[in-house]
Amino acid sequence: MDILLIAGLWLDGSAWDDVVPELTALGHRPVPLTLPGQGDGNASATLDDQLAAVLAAVDAAPGKPLVVGHSAAATLAWLAADARPGKVAGVVLVGGFPAADGQAYAGHFPVEEGAVPFPGWGPFEGADSADLDQEARDRIASAAVPVPEAVARGVVRLTDERRYGVPVVLVCPEFTPAQAQEWIAAGESPELARAAHLDYVDLDAGHWPMTSRPRDLARVLAEAAGY
Repeated sequence: MDILLIAGLWLDGSAWDDVVPELTALGHRPVPLTLPGQGDGNASATLDDQLAAVLAAVDAAPGKPLVVGHSAAATLAWLAADARPGKVAGVVLVGGFPAADGQAYAGHFPVEEGAVPFPGWGPFEGADSADLDQEARDRIASAAVPVPEAVARGVVRLTDERRYGVPVVLVCPEFTPAQAQEWIAAGESPELARAAHLDYVDLDAGHWPMTSRPRDLARVLAEAAGY
C-alpha cells in the first residue's frame, strides 16, 4: 500500500528518512511529501497549496493510500479525507488532532516577517522532547524551515461529512490514549468525536517519533495499513 507521510510544522519530507526504509522492508511504498513552503523555497505558499500537493499524491496513488499526518499536519491528513473520502484507505494522526472547520491551521506560534520560524526547544521541554538527545535536537532544529504565514494562518474548510466514515488511527506519543480520550470527550476535538472508526495506539515517545523511534512508528503505520 502507498503510505503518504506528511510532517508537521517546519519539517520537509526528509523528516521521514529513518521511517522510509523500515516501511519498505515491511512491504509498503512510503511516499514522504515535501510541502509547498516547507522545503521548496516557496515563501508565499498557502494552506490551499499544501492541501493541493497532498491531494495530488492521493490521486497519483494506484490504489487507496493511507494518509499519515504528524502534529499540525494531522489537519492536512483530515482535509485529504474530507476532499477524497472514497479514495483514502485511512488516516493516521501522529501526535496531533485535526482542526475544526473555520479554525486556523496553526495559530499557536508567532509570525515574524511573514513566516512562523521554529521557536527553539523552550516550548517543547518536557514530554514532547524528553526522548531526544542533543544530536537529534540539533538535527531537527538545523533542518527546520520557517512556515509561510499564509500556511500557518490559513483557515481550515471542511465540507464533506463522509470524512467521518474514513478509519482513523490516533498515535499517542507524548500523551496516552486515556488522555486523548478524555480530551475528545471534553469537546477538544469535535472532528474526532464524530469519527465512526477511531483507534488509539500508545507509542512511548516524544513528539517526533519518526526521529526517536522510527522502527516502532513504521510498525504502527504498517499495522494501520491493514485497513
